[in-house]
Amino acid sequence: MMTAWVFPGQGSQFVGMARDLYEKFSSARLVLDAADSVLGIALSKLMFEGPEAELTDTLNAQPALLAHSIAALAALQQASGNSLPEAAYVAGHSMGEFSALVAAGALDFADGVKLVRARGEAMKRAGTERPGAMAAILGLDDSKIQEICRDAGAVQVANFNAPGQIVISGAKDAIERAVDGAKKAGAKRAIVLAVSIAAHSELMRPAMEEFRAAVTMTPLRSARVPVISNVTAQPMNEPNAFRQEMLAQLTSSVQWVKSVEWMETQGVTEFLELGAKDVLSGLNKRIAKNAPTRPIGTVEQIEKYLALREQMA
Repeated sequence: MMTAWVFPGQGSQFVGMARDLYEKFSSARLVLDAADSVLGIALSKLMFEGPEAELTDTLNAQPALLAHSIAALAALQQASGNSLPEAAYVAGHSMGEFSALVAAGALDFADGVKLVRARGEAMKRAGTERPGAMAAILGLDDSKIQEICRDAGAVQVANFNAPGQIVISGAKDAIERAVDGAKKAGAKRAIVLAVSIAAHSELMRPAMEEFRAAVTMTPLRSARVPVISNVTAQPMNEPNAFRQEMLAQLTSSVQWVKSVEWMETQGVTEFLELGAKDVLSGLNKRIAKNAPTRPIGTVEQIEKYLALREQMA
């Protein structure tokens, strides 16, 4: 069995996240305590207890998601008696790519926490200075949505999430024009999302420039296993490629469909979604029909997966 580890991005956070992992596994406790120490705030308390509005703030959501993902991986390894095979590939959706880099040994966890905090700060400032919008479009093919984006102007595809499920991003008026265009083109659903940051669009270029210094100063190593790029859907292994990716992904589309398809063509037969909720499991079900994705973010999910592995052994 060839396994790939995948890591969720922003939007998967929730109050109570990782609490059961913290209570049961010493390895998860070490990860979350380290995140608190690095940031100098009680991030874990915010994850466990909220308030939700504060947790959802991009400044906190990004490090919380990274901490949950790495805590879930540590807990799974501990529960398996450190017998968990290495992944063949790792990939993360948007900021989940930083979790993938930590899991692949390319980025230290502490540095990753600092980086995603800086990324969140830069994105928040860019969103205040150059506010935008995002919208989800369901039921149209990629080429039709790209045509609609071109016609609307100042809007682009942010996420190729699954066949027939795309998120677009850009200026508010352009998003409204694109949503109207999608509805006229027969979209099953076209709805503006409740966000003010136009992630993965040209409106994030100031964030990219602000984030550049943090990326440049952060130590990076070659990865133990290939990391699949959000931008190109191709494997990366070297620090220079990681630095370019960290910056480029802020203004580029997340090529999730192509990333998952590529891993499946390389022989991946199972995906583990490490972290909060199971958003990627739902997306992957529509992309990789022959390679199941198993969510690994709670104690119950870890126990279920290890029992399944034992049955298949």
